[in-house]
Amino acid sequence: MAERKSYSPGTPSWVDLGTADPQAAAGFYGELFGWVAAFDPRPEAGGYGMFSLRDHLVAGIGPQTNPGPPHWAVYVSVADIDATAAKVVDNGGKLLVGPMEVLTAGWFAVAADPAGSVFSLWQPGDHAGAGLVNEPGAFTWNELATTDLPGARDFYIAVFGWGAEGDAHNANAAIFTIGGKPVCGAHAAGPGEHPAWSIWFAVDDCDASTEKARALGASVLMPPRDLDFGRGAVVADPQGAVFGIGKVNDATPGYAS
Repeated sequence: MAERKSYSPGTPSWVDLGTADPQAAAGFYGELFGWVAAFDPRPEAGGYGMFSLRDHLVAGIGPQTNPGPPHWAVYVSVADIDATAAKVVDNGGKLLVGPMEVLTAGWFAVAADPAGSVFSLWQPGDHAGAGLVNEPGAFTWNELATTDLPGARDFYIAVFGWGAEGDAHNANAAIFTIGGKPVCGAHAAGPGEHPAWSIWFAVDDCDASTEKARALGASVLMPPRDLDFGRGAVVADPQGAVFGIGKVNDATPGYAS
């Protein structure tokens, strides 16, 4: 079991869902992944809740606060959120929200890279991030689609101190690392693909999980196919939030492994 109690700065550590119908979404993900949702009743929590799997926190959920479709967001752990937010701006990105404190859980900010892909920063307080990763039903990877891969590589290296495997002039793909371990990837956006970070969850059987998602009301955007890491598919939940599901090969290094 890939349990986690802390994350090195620069590691994607948390994901959450902003949706127009949190209760309906909680039912969908509960059926699909076996998650249990618990919403914070305090008014200052703003309706935010946590998903758990086998008593480990795996993701967050809350009312949608932005225009457009519901979406999954990724949070990158940082040691100093103010300093990191300044690096975002200094390197051509935009600060969209914060930094601000979230009760005693920590501090967050929302930013966009120079090509417009949105991501979040997280400086942990009481909440370090996901307590379980790289297991069926848990967060296992996130991937950037970008219209400027060389520029994105330079931006994220400068902001988070990531390493980048492969040729620095490769305009098609990159694997970002912390301490030599892979933490996320990037690829050149294809025709019609918008710049964005995607969230992937591990499953035991990609084909079976895709069919289960469809039966629960999801739309299949990319049917199961063999990919570099194993077998993956992309779906949109009944409210429209897009995410990936994948069966990772045993020989593939896990996220933040």
